[in-house]
Amino acid sequence: MRLPPEVNRRVGRAMHDYAMLDHGDRVLVAVSGGMDSLVLACLLLAWQRKAPIKYSLHVVHVDMAPGIETPGEAAREIAACLAAVGLQVQILPASWRPDRSQLEAAGRGKDLCFQCARSRRTQLFAWARRFDCNKIAFGHHRDDIIETFLLNLTCSGNISTMAPRQDLFSGRLSLIRPLAYLDKREIEALGTDLKLKPVSSSCPLGEKTRRLEIRRLAEDIYRRIPGSREQIFAALGNVRSQYLLKQTKAGEGRDGNRQ
Repeated sequence: MRLPPEVNRRVGRAMHDYAMLDHGDRVLVAVSGGMDSLVLACLLLAWQRKAPIKYSLHVVHVDMAPGIETPGEAAREIAACLAAVGLQVQILPASWRPDRSQLEAAGRGKDLCFQCARSRRTQLFAWARRFDCNKIAFGHHRDDIIETFLLNLTCSGNISTMAPRQDLFSGRLSLIRPLAYLDKREIEALGTDLKLKPVSSSCPLGEKTRRLEIRRLAEDIYRRIPGSREQIFAALGNVRSQYLLKQTKAGEGRDGNRQ
């Protein structure tokens, strides 16, 4: 696997800027079947073969198909795709799936994505402990990071996003996103060059999510304001907290004096 020089440079810079990989790491790679996570798995395999450090990879897929004993079609396709490049995938039946009433509520506008994502994340944490992994790698890229910022800003009332590296449990586990400096279109082009084929999601909601609405909003901003994608991403690392609103105790003014 040969990466385009500019892509290789930015992946390397993201890994260096956030100290994503160290000698002896055991990395759990979360693969959904989308092009992003497939490229991530292949990229980490390629880096494993050339890096001056040694680390191990443990690839897992959380299967959202309704079957318990037999993996769903999407899970089987993902396993076959990665087996072709030399990676074995552990298929994990999802520990939580929405029932009919929850799916009907989602059809009326209730967003289940947060609950589902939290369940998958908890399951990945448990398997990281089981495999004695100290890192979990996700295929999130720059567009995902911006969309999460806009989603939290407009729907959750807070200013936050996904960090390229996030340390949890007093540093015993770290979440890393080696594709953080790449755009989705670059990853799709790389996946096409590698002859990877994304697998349709087994999510029962498909693309009917709030995140899809935010993605369309972001794409509209990018079209209307040239360079806005780069500026928004840069702003997430250039927060001027002194110019943000600060909450005060009830009955006190902004200077802390009783009103």
